[in-house]
Amino acid sequence: MKQKTIKNIVSISGTGIHTGVFTTIRLLPAIEDSGIYFVRKDLDNKPKIKADVNNVYSTERCTKLKEGNAEISTVEHILSAIVGADIDNIIIEADNIEVPILDGSAKYYSKIIHEAEIIELKKDREYFEIKRKISFKDEDTGAILTAIPSNKYQVEVEIDYNSRTLKRQKAELKSIEKYNNISDARTFCFMNELEELLERNLIKGGDLNNAIVIIDNHKEIKKVDKLAHFFNKKDIQINKDGILNNIKLRYKNEPARHKLLDVIGDLALLGKPIKGKIEAFKPGHKNNIKFTNKLKILMNEDMKKNAPNINFKLAPLYNKEKIKSILPHRYPFLFIDEIREIGDDYIIGVKYVKEDEEYFQGHFPNEPVMPGVLQLETMAQAGGVLILSTVEDPQNYLTFFMKIDNAKFKQKVTPGDTLVFRLELISPIRRGLCHMHGKGFVNNKIVVEADLLAQIAKKE
Repeated sequence: MKQKTIKNIVSISGTGIHTGVFTTIRLLPAIEDSGIYFVRKDLDNKPKIKADVNNVYSTERCTKLKEGNAEISTVEHILSAIVGADIDNIIIEADNIEVPILDGSAKYYSKIIHEAEIIELKKDREYFEIKRKISFKDEDTGAILTAIPSNKYQVEVEIDYNSRTLKRQKAELKSIEKYNNISDARTFCFMNELEELLERNLIKGGDLNNAIVIIDNHKEIKKVDKLAHFFNKKDIQINKDGILNNIKLRYKNEPARHKLLDVIGDLALLGKPIKGKIEAFKPGHKNNIKFTNKLKILMNEDMKKNAPNINFKLAPLYNKEKIKSILPHRYPFLFIDEIREIGDDYIIGVKYVKEDEEYFQGHFPNEPVMPGVLQLETMAQAGGVLILSTVEDPQNYLTFFMKIDNAKFKQKVTPGDTLVFRLELISPIRRGLCHMHGKGFVNNKIVVEADLLAQIAKKE
């Protein structure tokens, strides 16, 4: 399946439920492999905030992201709608700190996304495929989240608040194509929670039109008048199901459906679509994020073990001539042939090992083998492209490798092999220093790996 984005720019405005600020959201198309990210257009330099679990800084009543000094909160509903629309790449532009709550669901976000028209991009989608059972349990709350193998993305949620009014409920999404059955499920809270939030001044944008309020005991009935006065509402009563009559339930299991909606939104922070089934018992933002973080760690470990999936029918991102515009190396010492991908923290390069390579004339001519040091040099050249891609004028810089650690050679590399390298940053590039872990693959098997430390410096 191909990656997707939207064709047209769309916007929507509303109030943030916790801060009360008025925010306009614009959704814009994004290029392949860019993922989902927010842009705070109201701040200097319009900083980006990647929709990534590593950027979560709070899960109190909602999911909040922070990258650098830029923050954005209550992201779970819009992220859920984006996943529900099967979109991989999109820019979410915001002119304030909190995403609007709207009616408390993802309904209107789903609506404008489909109005924007969803289109396919040229590049294939990469999934995080669940190949074994992965479980997480929170001992304090009893929450359990589990991922199990499935040929498509499915989510099943069960909630249990030990409540007289809100009984144990289940909700299930068997296919992302059925997301519209989930998108309009609204957020909910108990009366005692609402009173606490009001006292802590945490729902400045609440107006009783965007949440289901549940009354769990008779003592809380007296508080209804106080609530009506606070929100300037008349005729607020408790219906026969123990729910305030401010809004009518859209489904008998609307609370469970909304929790499912939240799980999808929080799992979007994994950064890749999931191929598998998620089962969640008593989920909440805090544990959703802990589970997502666990999946992210396992996903990164799997990526390090697995060879990159390259479609060699497509032209490379950089061919050898373009590589020459970045690296100073020339024949016979320019070994890397192609750059296939460059991300924020990784690069994928290719070396076609040919029979006429000069070193084969002397390195076991009757049984030619590519020298291990040249495999490392080729890996280092790919890493050099990654480092130099971070500066505006790479032709004016040189890359010096300062250290190679943990080098391992696991299999011979011989003429005719296609050697695929993937290098990932071990830590962010700082002061021109770059620490990377690299692997080389032939026929999907690791043949070489090492940790590389390099530094860039301007040419004298």
